[in-house]
Amino acid sequence: MKGFLGANVYVHGKGIVKTNIAINGNIISYIGDDNLNVQSLFPLSDTDLIVPGFIDEHIHGAMDGDCMDGNITALKTISSALAKEGTTSFLATTMTQSEDNIRNALKSVKNYIEGGFDSGARLLGVHLEGPFISLKHIGAQPEEYVKAPSTELFESFNTSCGGNIKLVTLAPEEKGADTLIKHLKANGVVVHAGHTDAKYCDIESAISIGLSGITHTFNVQKPLHHREIGTVGSALLLDDLYTEAICDTIHLSIPAIKLLIKNKPKDKVVLITDSMRAKGFKDGISELGGQTVIVKNGEARLENGALAGSVLKMNVAIKNLVEKCDVPLTDAIDFATINPATHLSISDKVGSIAVGKLADLVVLDKDFNVKLTIRDGNIVYNKKT
Repeated sequence: MKGFLGANVYVHGKGIVKTNIAINGNIISYIGDDNLNVQSLFPLSDTDLIVPGFIDEHIHGAMDGDCMDGNITALKTISSALAKEGTTSFLATTMTQSEDNIRNALKSVKNYIEGGFDSGARLLGVHLEGPFISLKHIGAQPEEYVKAPSTELFESFNTSCGGNIKLVTLAPEEKGADTLIKHLKANGVVVHAGHTDAKYCDIESAISIGLSGITHTFNVQKPLHHREIGTVGSALLLDDLYTEAICDTIHLSIPAIKLLIKNKPKDKVVLITDSMRAKGFKDGISELGGQTVIVKNGEARLENGALAGSVLKMNVAIKNLVEKCDVPLTDAIDFATINPATHLSISDKVGSIAVGKLADLVVLDKDFNVKLTIRDGNIVYNKKT
């Protein structure tokens, strides 16, 4: 049997404890103080910490691979890169593009999932970001491909990826959105408001029929105003809403991060990277949806200055929360693990370290560097190799 002995482990509900972990196949089979015949997977220092594998529900690319490339090679590249930052599960996130380009991307996800690849991070399915968004808050999405919300178009997309669309970002105030939201809810697809000009009344109405979250909170959405609190104010006010956050201190200032966390229940904050293909490279010229992206000082921007995703790594987002925003370590870990797992209805399998769950584990050093990533009981990244 493999596992760890005398390790510092974050066990949800108990905090950080000194304990032993045993892994049987791909499952955590034991957590406790008994002396076990366990073959240690990795030599740990006294300051190393074992945490659950991170879950990134909003990520476009890394290491020159993009989910819109429409091929398995790109998805393998992204999966491998994510394991190096401690992410063990992710949603391949598309963007507003031509219907053919979106379908090609979705077909590649279908082929990848059916291929059963077991290296790198686990591909859970798709986050369809657009094309059902608002032209008023386009961000880095090409406006010529924006579409009105359509159940028929969504179903054609979902067929292309083998029914693996798990989350959809849309503008709930757009005509046709109500019908689509109800359809998504009825079919178990998570619905977010994003790239939206939604007012409070729009968000409140959308929640009543199935909306459950806000995509990259604060960014490219109707801001808070004292006479109309908009999408941002609704995100802060309404406790039932999950709120994604890009905590690179670029998309959100440190005070904005603190404001969000202060106003939300702890179980409703979800860390995302929203990273694009330039992640993992030095500053320079990159690309997003056929648009030139300039990466400088860790900021990825279009030529018009608009932010174009990030180059953020999940372990760095957690580090930022703890060291710059005074967030307790265990809360920061929850934002990247059990919260997205619960939001995506997969917390029975992943998101925390517990007997019976998948052995998705990450070893962090005291500086939040990833030393080891384990997915399904197998090492998918080892810093020493």
